[in-house]
Amino acid sequence: MRASLQLVISIGICLAAGAVGALATNRGSLDWYATLQRPAITPPSWLFGPVWTLLYVLMGVALFLVWRRGLEGARVDLALGLFAAQLALNALWSPAFFGLRSPGLGLVVIVPLDVLIVLTVLAFWRVAPTAGALLLPYLGWTGFATVLNAFLFTMNR
Repeated sequence: MRASLQLVISIGICLAAGAVGALATNRGSLDWYATLQRPAITPPSWLFGPVWTLLYVLMGVALFLVWRRGLEGARVDLALGLFAAQLALNALWSPAFFGLRSPGLGLVVIVPLDVLIVLTVLAFWRVAPTAGALLLPYLGWTGFATVLNAFLFTMNR
């Protein structure tokens, strides 16, 4: 397969996961979110879309770099399996938090997501160090999102 097509597919897969979250974040859920008590560290709402778009593109490039190493080999198989698992949890967070309007359920999803992202970064790093490095902003942002989610849960019980 041509590298450019693999890159487009890789980024498309990640953006599709983001689209699942975007669909769960409808106007009603945003209205609900606006009623929550939020900590001072809460970024402005307009920031989330651009940040997540950039992160999904970086994730897609990282996926591409690992996929280019071939689909046969224990390290690549492990890295891709971890990536798929964390991407599935990533796609589930918005439906849990916004769709079901449940910061508690959001925590149930995002904490294991954090663990899977760390494992994915390590696995990607072993296959292609640049791919692992490209996931570090995602790890940082999701770690911040976990703290924010925990604050929202405790402040709105």
